[in-house]
Amino acid sequence: MEQICDDLVAEHEALDRVLGQVENWDMPTPAEGWSVRDTVSHLWFFDQRALLALTDAEAFAADAAELMAAGGTDASVVPGRHVTPPALHAHWRHDRARLIAHARTVDPSTRVPWYGPAMGARSFITARLMETWAHGQDVVDAVAAILPGVERPATERLRHIAHIGVRARPFSYLVNQIEMPDTEVYVGLDAPDGSLWEWGDPSSSDAVRGPALDFCLLVTQRRHRSDLSLEATGPAATQWMSIAQAFAGPPGGGREPLG
Repeated sequence: MEQICDDLVAEHEALDRVLGQVENWDMPTPAEGWSVRDTVSHLWFFDQRALLALTDAEAFAADAAELMAAGGTDASVVPGRHVTPPALHAHWRHDRARLIAHARTVDPSTRVPWYGPAMGARSFITARLMETWAHGQDVVDAVAAILPGVERPATERLRHIAHIGVRARPFSYLVNQIEMPDTEVYVGLDAPDGSLWEWGDPSSSDAVRGPALDFCLLVTQRRHRSDLSLEATGPAATQWMSIAQAFAGPPGGGREPLG
């Protein structure tokens, strides 16, 4: 838990460095209808709910029911539209610190309720890292469109996101109502430090290979597959790459090719 919490803190700080270059928090991001302000509000909102899930399962269940009745994820952007950007940023920093401080005290095997199936505590915090990175990518893309050269370097933390993406393969089929083939798919990714991250049997006839960053962008649906340097070999791997998603909820709409 200490390691994943440290990595989540680092992910927060990486996004903070990009947010520090944002002058207009109402500028649009690639997420349709969402501004930078909305993105931060979303992260703040669900970090609050994550702490509630870790501390009071009954209260979380009641809150989740209210959230679904209020419009689901879209309700998460509302709080941020009623405060100034500096206040929003300060609120998020305060509540994410509370979440991490408590998470460090939790047994990693503790089951934590969420909007889908319950998760082990370590996986739960790993999912918060994935959410921070994925939504943070929308902020990075929005800022980079105005200030060329702005970037968030790829790090070893991508391994957490890639692992979720690999483990979520059955869910990708389930949520798309497609029967998953029995074929094992090998995943071999080039890590930021030049090493190789692997899942599955390298001799499998179906495989996905390429940069770890590109795989993470694909499974979080932050890039269209045609814009990425991923090689899918075999029908099972090719099909999976067309529907892959590492996040809970209905099938994501993905992104249009950058062209």
